[in-house]
Amino acid sequence: MSEQAPGVRIGGLTVVYKTPAGELPAVRDISLTLEPGSITGIVGESGSGKSTLALSLLNAVQPPGRIAAGSVEIDGLGDVAGLKGEELRKARGKHIGYVFQAAQNSLNPLKTVGKQLLDLGRSHGVEDLRGLVREAKELLGRMGLDGTRVLDSHQHELSGGMRQRVGIMLALVLNAHLVVLDEPTTALDMITQANILKIVREVHAERGLTTLVITHDIGVVAEVADRLAVMYGGRLVEQGPTREVLGSPRHPYTRGLIRAIPQLVGDIDEAQALPGRPPTLATVPKEGCVFRERCPLRMDVCDDVDPEAVSDGPRVVACHAVNVKEHA
Repeated sequence: MSEQAPGVRIGGLTVVYKTPAGELPAVRDISLTLEPGSITGIVGESGSGKSTLALSLLNAVQPPGRIAAGSVEIDGLGDVAGLKGEELRKARGKHIGYVFQAAQNSLNPLKTVGKQLLDLGRSHGVEDLRGLVREAKELLGRMGLDGTRVLDSHQHELSGGMRQRVGIMLALVLNAHLVVLDEPTTALDMITQANILKIVREVHAERGLTTLVITHDIGVVAEVADRLAVMYGGRLVEQGPTREVLGSPRHPYTRGLIRAIPQLVGDIDEAQALPGRPPTLATVPKEGCVFRERCPLRMDVCDDVDPEAVSDGPRVVACHAVNVKEHA
């Protein structure tokens, strides 16, 4: 594979989970392009399908889940949704780096970070293990950590922010050019959050990566992403350049998310929580708009017709009310 940042094209992706009520979609008919060298942010409340979508890039959706339809084309790898066995194992880590939601979940509590690094290198056939350790120390040093000390440590000897940086190092050390960060700042204090986001931006630029950031926090996306995709109930409801989407949100869900953020200045009561609750796998409507129960713009057509994702330049919105108004 070339050393350039890969592009990613997700087309018509549907991921279902087997439940007592039959197979239910956690992600439904999603199409999204990650441009080479860009940072894309996916934002949405818990349960919107963000992490399931991210795991699909690794073809790592676990049973009782499965990719039921669609493709995940990655430059240099082909359709990852069709990879199996050894081919798939090699793609993970070497081409696609993944930083899991709680970094400690991807660390073995019984082994030092250095031992886990060597295990990773051996499992991917790295011959120059000393070079791998050098690279890891350099990456950790760039993130403000003492590389030697960290590699000699067990996970319980590291703070949450340190573990998060170890996760980023392990995702990058095999020279992956596509990196997925799942909730990279959850459970970190504000200063550590800001530090991690600065590191993400710097490492992205230095290494020429294509990066996907999954988060429920619009502030994180505003800080790092070039492009923003908003997810609700397993669907992408709006996407576009981050500044444009945040500056003039079109979908009522995106507007609600932004309105719910408390401002640093002014009246804290102006922040308005979205009414109702996000749907679960069992309560997502089988037809019609997934957001209609909470939507101030609800129309009759929303009850049984799925809104199409309509493009308008770089913006894409799936909403009957918005698209009727804009194309009237």
